[in-house]
Amino acid sequence: MDTVSFTAMADGTKEEYEFLRSQELEVSIPDHVLDLFETVRGSSGGYQISRYDHALQTATRAHQAGESEQYVVAALLHDLGECIAPDHHGEIAAAVLDGHVSEELVWIVKHHGLFQMYYYAHHFGGDRNARDQYRDHRYFDACVRFCDTYDQCSFDPDYETLPIEFFAPMVRRVLGGAEPPP
Repeated sequence: MDTVSFTAMADGTKEEYEFLRSQELEVSIPDHVLDLFETVRGSSGGYQISRYDHALQTATRAHQAGESEQYVVAALLHDLGECIAPDHHGEIAAAVLDGHVSEELVWIVKHHGLFQMYYYAHHFGGDRNARDQYRDHRYFDACVRFCDTYDQCSFDPDYETLPIEFFAPMVRRVLGGAEPPP
């Protein structure tokens, strides 16, 4: 079978849905994520560096600080959703990471946008302490640390970042893909 025969999902057979499931399992999630990541290579959004370079810089800082591979991949992909839904980019990135990294990292990535507002919201009349609604959450301090130590400081055009080729094998391991042959 190359394709299913139905034109409405309600008409699909068990065999067709088994075929579709087998096709889904052949999709390389890490490769799709890395391809999506490439789409932000030239987009600076007014910053001195591109979103691509910001992500590499954030991941480089996490790696050099000795964070786990899961943490480094989360740092690399934390803004992945920016190109799709800027106001909900954390939720998108968290959904990609969910099931592949710790619950704590998923929570950090999901909420980092709100926590980042601490650094700038007051400049346009916003509440820089909006993150305090999560003050009693067990991952609050971890999210503050991620934003302060890795995210908010990673817009430096002079910072030497590691290339995507360094991080791609980590992405493949963490998101469950096999290493491609050399």
